Amino acid sequence: MGMRQVLRDFVATLDPTYVLPTRKAVKAMAEAKYQQEKEKAKAEVLKVPAVSLTADMWTSLNMDAYLKFPQAHTAENLACVKSSLMEEWGIKSKVTCLVTDGASACGKNLKLRHAVCIAHTLNLVVKKALELTPVLSTIRTKARKLVGYFRSSTTANEKLDLVQEHMRKPKKKLIQEVETRWNSTFQMLERVAELGEPVGAALAALQTDIPALTSDDYNNICACLSILSPFHEATIELSEEKKVSGSKVVPSLKMVEKMLQEVAAKATVPISAPFNYVNSFFLLNFTCHNKF
Repeated sequence: MGMRQVLRDFVATLDPTYVLPTRKAVKAMAEAKYQQEKEKAKAEVLKVPAVSLTADMWTSLNMDAYLKFPQAHTAENLACVKSSLMEEWGIKSKVTCLVTDGASACGKNLKLRHAVCIAHTLNLVVKKALELTPVLSTIRTKARKLVGYFRSSTTANEKLDLVQEHMRKPKKKLIQEVETRWNSTFQMLERVAELGEPVGAALAALQTDIPALTSDDYNNICACLSILSPFHEATIELSEEKKVSGSKVVPSLKMVEKMLQEVAAKATVPISAPFNYVNSFFLLNFTCHNKF
């Protein structure tokens, strides 16, 4: 029995009088709803005195484009499409700035102020620092295996919950890293450090060859988190969806710069690779008076 028939039988059991719509009908309803919401959004945009745009050619992990763009991604073609969209939405005279990820073709030929997304730039800085740190790469690999084990094994997950209960700690889950989002690396390491004791106890009670993190690993994780924390906070603050975050750029970067300087000043030993790279890269290339 095919899945379509299973669905029909399931719906018929719930309500024998209900008739499932055809694919054509569902498509028509979706398009009608899209047009309705689009007109509402247009009406709202027309009320505002100024508009800032952001643009990105999104792709999947397999590099498949979510939006089909039949032409080559040249500055001329991209500018033509963006100009057409601004005309369609009636905002061409209102656009004050275009924010992109820094790709050279994104902001050309439009005669608009072009700004690079600072949250994306911070993401690149931290990702580069992580990639250039062999010790931290090893820890991340071990942490990913550890998290994957507890997230894929019901037995391991239940054991971790039980250990946390016995330790009178709130039950929390480990967080897996997502390759394209450095914040997820921070969140994974932060949670691994937080659950270090219950995770170690749970592993000791389970029959597994998954290696536990060592005390040196935990020390390195904690030191790394102290450096990455301001970047994490700045990224969240600058990724605001419902409020304009442009005015937060300079204060956020100044905050990151100041905290990095404080960490460097307090260090009793020379700052190791990830910290040294992040500090030097940020302080040399992202100081507010040079870039903003």
